[in-house]
Amino acid sequence: MLSSRWRRVILAALAGVALVALLQQQWFYHTWEDRTWDWRVRLLAAPGAATDQIRLVLLDQDSLAWAEAVYGVAWPWPREFYAAIVSWLHGQGARAVAFDVLFTENQARDRPEDDAALVQAVATAGTVVGALFLGRDSGDAVTWPEGVRRPQLTIQGLADMPAALAERLAYPRAAFPFPELGNALAMLGTVQAQGGEDGVVRQVPLISLFGGHVVPSLGLAPLLVGAQQRWISLNFQDRFFEVDGVRIPIDHSAEALLRFRGPAGTHTAYSAAQVLQSMDPSTATDQTPAIADPDAFRNRYVFFGFSAPGLMDLRTAPVGGAYPGVEFWATLLDNLLSGDALRKADPLLAWATVLGCCLLAALAGNVFVSAWSQAAALAVVAPLPVVGSFVAYQQGLWLPMVGPVAGALGAFTMSSLMNYAMEGQQKRFIKNAFQQYLHPAVIEQLIQHPEKLTLGGERRMLSIFFSDLEGFTTLSENLDAETVTRFLNNYLSAMTDIILEEGGTVDKYEGDAIIAFWNAPLDQPDHAARALRAALRCQQRLEALRPGYQARLGAAPRMRIGVNTGEAIVGNLGSSTRFDYTMISDAVNLAARLESLNKQFGTYTMCSAASKEACGTALEADACFRELGRVQVKGKARPVVVHELLGQACAQARAGVLTQFRQGLDAFYAGTLQAASRIFEAIADQDPAAAAYAEKCRDLLAVTPSPAPDDWTGVWVMTSK
Repeated sequence: MLSSRWRRVILAALAGVALVALLQQQWFYHTWEDRTWDWRVRLLAAPGAATDQIRLVLLDQDSLAWAEAVYGVAWPWPREFYAAIVSWLHGQGARAVAFDVLFTENQARDRPEDDAALVQAVATAGTVVGALFLGRDSGDAVTWPEGVRRPQLTIQGLADMPAALAERLAYPRAAFPFPELGNALAMLGTVQAQGGEDGVVRQVPLISLFGGHVVPSLGLAPLLVGAQQRWISLNFQDRFFEVDGVRIPIDHSAEALLRFRGPAGTHTAYSAAQVLQSMDPSTATDQTPAIADPDAFRNRYVFFGFSAPGLMDLRTAPVGGAYPGVEFWATLLDNLLSGDALRKADPLLAWATVLGCCLLAALAGNVFVSAWSQAAALAVVAPLPVVGSFVAYQQGLWLPMVGPVAGALGAFTMSSLMNYAMEGQQKRFIKNAFQQYLHPAVIEQLIQHPEKLTLGGERRMLSIFFSDLEGFTTLSENLDAETVTRFLNNYLSAMTDIILEEGGTVDKYEGDAIIAFWNAPLDQPDHAARALRAALRCQQRLEALRPGYQARLGAAPRMRIGVNTGEAIVGNLGSSTRFDYTMISDAVNLAARLESLNKQFGTYTMCSAASKEACGTALEADACFRELGRVQVKGKARPVVVHELLGQACAQARAGVLTQFRQGLDAFYAGTLQAASRIFEAIADQDPAAAAYAEKCRDLLAVTPSPAPDDWTGVWVMTSK
């Protein structure tokens, strides 16, 4: 029989596997896996053996501007431009030219010669692939049009195609090129490439079905045009696709997983303007020089497509956004020619990997007992699935990363919990209760002094942190619950990590608001500096995250922070059976008021004079304090001096404005309101705080002469929270 230790290892490993099975049923699991895949793609993307055999010609924004400036031609371009490009590329020795452009209608009636020129150029070249759009609901054609060349392909293995797959690949509607062009093209290629749930395109179809015909994709068709025999072999049992002696793996949907070569522009690209200028050098400009290399296109596959933002053919790829749609097809052909296409791991292999990682992690968690040894073991075990997935990528395999990592962590945790089962309920309670709020080092100290966690509190000097997102209510009302939840989790995690790194204690979350404090439960002599540094770092982190939020949410939220230092009662407050580690005091309320007070001054990080004084010179190298005024917040009888916390770089960039603001503030304190008003008005358009004071001065001057009365104190009394 197995020993108790091995039984625990096996039980923990099975628990890890069960965790993965459960996670796979959740909506976020595949999102995480896709993101880890994109990470691998970005890090490991590299040119292939055939990358240099492919060229792009892109109709970019510069080309549109050039055509309008030189020829007076606005978008859409006349067909004679495309005809000239086809003829020139053919003359340059291009092996095949694929157009990711839908020429579905004839040119305007007053220029029929343009259509004729394009048809003639395509027919003369004999190696031009055109775009065919297949759709479920869109497209005028429901049968293959008369006069349009049908695919001349020999298909092997088509009879073995599963019925469900055949139904998925078949499209009922299509948009064809106009008949004369459709008959002149060497072949048609489909251009529908669907992204995942996150909109990222990671794989593309190789073939589609329409009207009883197998139609290749735009990335495959150029290879067929150049092949001696146009045949395709489909093997649905072993899941591979073969064409002209090139074999590429396919998934259950008969799509090819792309091995990206790098970000947009990795394949050598020229603008459409450069091609046209090469035909007529007199039209060249310094911005878009003509193509000097006479062999730039010789014996190469050329893809023509759009990259101008206004032409709506920019997609998102694992290697980055703003990826021209035509480059997906170029990447597919690159994979075919290089022979290094990727494939997804077989489910049996994927689960075997999960089980192996779980067994190894469970064994490590059971063998190592002390905290240090377990940490070292986890540091070794946890990265193994990550390393394995990178190695698999190099071997052409998409091996899941999230499942093995989650399973290993789950198995390790389960095994560790079994080891710690005899440590006592109190220590386990401490870890479970505080792991979301305190840094691990603080938790370890609390375990050594559990008496600090009895019901009740103590009076301590704290530095208190309140934060809130500006306009979050409006933002959340315009987004679905799933998006709001995902955003909040990402935002709160980023901010909490910083607070914990600075040794803070997270009191609670209230929607998008974060409440935290320093100097409890353990002593921190530099608590004010920690709190203010955390505020500064949180703002910097949000600044870095804002472009991503703008792209995903359509908004770039900003955060208001208030920090105050003062006495508070902190401890376990509640009932004898349920309590929270929290704080209460007038100083806590003031910190909350300061966060809200940012709205009055147009600032985003405000602290009290008490926090500034307690910080001393600890942040001299990183931060600067700007005095904002003497303020009496609503509900308080005594005024406080408040400051704005600025990063040094920001303070130096705005040095002139800050100096003028200080002069205006001194005048305001002195009661010379007209002088203060002039100073603040001068910089009101550069500084929201100055604009707030300018408005305040106007209101005061409307009812109060200047200089101010003898009892003037320069205190700004706030009438709202």
